Order: sequence, then C-alpha cells, then structure tokens
Amino acid sequence: MSPKLQFYAIYLCVTAISASYAQECGRPRIVENRIVGGMDATAGAWPWQVDIQTVTGHICGGSIITESWVLSAAHCFPKPLDLSSYVIYVGRYQLNGVNEHESMHRVSHVVIPPGYNEPDGGKDLALVLLSSPITWSDYVSPICLPASGTQFPGGTLCFVTGWGNIRDNVPLQGSGTLQKVEVPIISQSSCQEMYQTHQTKQVDILYDMICAGYQKGGKDSCQGDSGGPLVCQMVNGTWVQAGVVSFGLGCAQENQPGVYARLTTYSSFISNTVPDIRLYGRATQNWCGRAAMLISCLSSVLTLLQS
Repeated sequence: MSPKLQFYAIYLCVTAISASYAQECGRPRIVENRIVGGMDATAGAWPWQVDIQTVTGHICGGSIITESWVLSAAHCFPKPLDLSSYVIYVGRYQLNGVNEHESMHRVSHVVIPPGYNEPDGGKDLALVLLSSPITWSDYVSPICLPASGTQFPGGTLCFVTGWGNIRDNVPLQGSGTLQKVEVPIISQSSCQEMYQTHQTKQVDILYDMICAGYQKGGKDSCQGDSGGPLVCQMVNGTWVQAGVVSFGLGCAQENQPGVYARLTTYSSFISNTVPDIRLYGRATQNWCGRAAMLISCLSSVLTLLQS
C-alpha cells in the first residue's frame, strides 16, 4: 500500500469513529444573553425543544434525544396506536411566526411504560419514534439524559421551556415565542408536605416523580407545556434533562409546585427502547467503547499495511 493510501486509511478510520460522537448532547451552540412567570427564550438556546401538534394545533412539548427519537409525556398520546394526526416540529421558535430553521416530522411509533393510566399515577413518559431522521444544526441538537445515579438535589436551579399557557386558561399571546423559566428542584419529602396542605385532592409524590418550583408559587409550567423538558446545567456546563412536565394542581399556585416524570428512574427503560442513546454519567464507558473501536480499526489498518 502506498504512503498516500496508508494515510487515507488511517484518516478514514479516525474520522469515522469521531463522526459517530460528533453531535454532542446538552451543548447548545447558541447561548442565552408562558410558562407562568417566564420570559422569551433566545432563538436556538434550547435546541432540543420540540413542538407537538395535532389537527387542533399545539398540544405538548418534548425534547430531542437522538436523531430519530423524541421524549415527551404519556398523557400527550392518549391513543398511542392512532398517531396519524401527530406532527412534530424541531427547530421551532415561534408558534405563530416564521421559523426558518424548523423541520416537520411525522410519528411512526410511541412507547409508553407498562401500567401507565393517569399522570398523577406515575409512569408519565413517552418515547416517540420519528418517521424521518432529524438533521443537526446550530438550532437543532439533542439534550443529554441522566444515568440512574445522576443527582439533582433539592435547591438545584433548572429551567423549563415551552409554549404553554402563561396563566390558568390564558394562552401564550402574539407570535408565541418559546418561553423559559428558572425553577429550583424541590425534594420529594418537601413536595409531598406541600401537596398535603391541599384539602380537595390527595396527591402522592411517587418515587418516579420529581418536583420543581416555589412554595409561594408564581413561576411554573402550565397547560400546553406537558411533555416538555426540565433541564439542569451540570458542573461541566452540560445540560441534562431531569424531568418531563407531567402535572400540577393549577399553575404556579402556592404549595402546588410542578410535578415531573423523574428520568433517573427510567434509564433502563430508555436504554432498552433507544439502542443508540448515551446517558450522561457514563462517560467512562463511552470513552472505553470509543477507544476499543479505535484500536480495532487501527489494527485492521496495520494488517493491511503488512500485507
């Protein structure tokens, strides 16, 4: 083999392996400079956010986790075998404006955890397989999902994004710009104590739920934000999704913080359903796998060089 061909073979080997890891999750290329109590997001700052629509218009949010899969809430798909009316928009910024970076995708399959009935009964999670793959760009990229051991302690400040109501029964106005709101994680025990003050409805905060918001209210997700992401920035700057908007009693009410599906309890379910997913917190395993691929590829090249 000529020196030129030798170099080309090694180059292909390295770049092919690197390409499979090229789209890094949780790392927006565009940085920030109604959700109740929120404000307009910057275009492209939350590139994993998706808009889920039916013939009636916007119904839910969701998040991109791979080029073919979106994460949302089970209650957004009450008839998971009837998906013909669903359309998912990625790269969307305004519900009622021109979105030059968006693309539209149909839904081919939805996977919901066995035993799901209602949001307040837990298991409010949906893995949505798209009928066509997503093309990555500065405005479209995936969020990282947590491995089971990832911690989101009480007090951690995180963000919720979506196009939901800005108050109870008050929809987002005007061009419908994507909203963001910062809310702290609330421990499971504190969240349960808050909801015990509610006199008309018993709410149990189950093991697969995580709460975020303020005891006094004022900032929260609301109707139309369902299925959207609750994301937290880790110490290395990576954004990781802690929860999926699930339910609450009203919006931004005192002692009634937002309740989300806790993703750390579903790491195995997600990994078994989405084979190419990489969970945050398993960086060492990912690096070892990449190194093994590189060694195998280079060994093949060396064999060719010796032949």
